[in-house]
Amino acid sequence: MSVNAPLSTASAEAAVQRIRVDLAAAYRLIHRLGLDDSIYTHISARLPGREHRFLINPYGLRFEEVKAGNLVTVDLDGRVVDDPAGLGINPAGFTIHSAIHAARDDALCVLHTHTVAGVAVSCQEEGLLPLNQWSMQFAGCLAYHPYEGIALDLDERARLVADLGDKSVMVLQNHGMLTCGRSVAEAFKLMHNLERSCRAQLALQSAGAPLIRPSVAVAAKTAGQYARLYDKIEAGGTDAEWDAFKRMLERSDPDYCD
Repeated sequence: MSVNAPLSTASAEAAVQRIRVDLAAAYRLIHRLGLDDSIYTHISARLPGREHRFLINPYGLRFEEVKAGNLVTVDLDGRVVDDPAGLGINPAGFTIHSAIHAARDDALCVLHTHTVAGVAVSCQEEGLLPLNQWSMQFAGCLAYHPYEGIALDLDERARLVADLGDKSVMVLQNHGMLTCGRSVAEAFKLMHNLERSCRAQLALQSAGAPLIRPSVAVAAKTAGQYARLYDKIEAGGTDAEWDAFKRMLERSDPDYCD
């Protein structure tokens, strides 16, 4: 079903609550895994309906403080529709996330990070290299966007969207990493593997030992295998990994869904 298709009132409310809980889970997981950057960076999720609204974090809260009930609802023009904490949003987050949500109907969730490993790889001329199983899933699937300064200029949105194209993973050069998902779970899992890919690349480069470079064919095969797995899950299959991550949160952060 399209994210813009009409839903019954009960179905719409249930869908919104599921998205809220999953988005809050993603914020807590990004914090637990050490991928957050103080109060900066963002994860957004589009809400169902024709209003083109999305959820994003309240500006000023650390990711460990984000809950399903304090997420901010904003429209594509930057108007805050609902702000339970009264903190507003980060304008830079609006620029990047609104651009992708407006252009990509399949991008229910957009996740952006500034990790040490991700920023370091984003500064490398060759970008992310397909050197291992984690990173080979991104072979032929990466977009790149050059740094233009802190993302406050709305006219950058068109260039960012053009560079992203139909890809789901983007290296924001000299800046960080970005993933898009058909669900919050997919965007999170892509970022989790992207981050591990970056860490592994830096570890390999710092070791200075000769590298075994997989062939282009093997990298492409691996990327296809991952893509088919993601497609199967998004088509309605069981997402055991996401369920396991949420069980972890139920033990460590039981208030995330409040």
